[in-house]
Amino acid sequence: MPKVHLAPLSSVVAGVLGLSAVALVSPLSAAGWAAGLLYLVVSNALLARGLQTRGMSAFGWGNWTTAGRSTLVALVTALVVTSFSSPVSLPLLIVMASVALVLDAVDGWLARRTHSETELGARFDMEVDAFLLLVLSLYVSQLLGGWVVAIGLLRYAFVVAGLLLPWMRATLPPRYWRKVVTAYAGVALTAAASDLLPFWAGTALVAVALALLLESFARDVLWLVARRPAVTTRAEAGHRRNGVDA
Repeated sequence: MPKVHLAPLSSVVAGVLGLSAVALVSPLSAAGWAAGLLYLVVSNALLARGLQTRGMSAFGWGNWTTAGRSTLVALVTALVVTSFSSPVSLPLLIVMASVALVLDAVDGWLARRTHSETELGARFDMEVDAFLLLVLSLYVSQLLGGWVVAIGLLRYAFVVAGLLLPWMRATLPPRYWRKVVTAYAGVALTAAASDLLPFWAGTALVAVALALLLESFARDVLWLVARRPAVTTRAEAGHRRNGVDA
């Protein structure tokens, strides 16, 4: 087996050890353990499938950094799920979320620096970002209200729309603003989760994050809608070439 295919297994092992260490500091509920382990298994199974499908022979330092972030997200997930039934160590939660956010600025830089950028690496990074926003929004919803969860659900609503509407799956052009908005949302949620800010300040930070994410997703949807006829025409032409309409 190529060494690159062992990367997901390494992440699972690191995650299990991490969960055990976290449980010593802040006991995890059964649901917390299950959520953390489920994230580790599913995320790394999808990563392994991506590596195999693309026949990658090297994992790259950027991907290793993202894998480390993903492991931290598993630990944050376990704490957040536990928080719904019992108290958790807030400093531990904030520190791990903050490290995951800081590393988000490192993995892409490492990939570019080592000339190891890949489409899979970019997708891996994006999905880790999305899940971290989801679990942080679930935690903050306990402090500010259920509306906060919309921040974490936007990415998954976009994915579901793509499953229902094939033209929504067209490749979007790169846009640095998406990364900026995602980073701001993560910082805003972490700041609100720290419970160090007045209620109004935390609410304002998170509300701005939601507004920025809505604007960013809306811009992408409008871009896709504007190009829908072209996508549909190409698809129909492809069907005709394959004899579907014959």
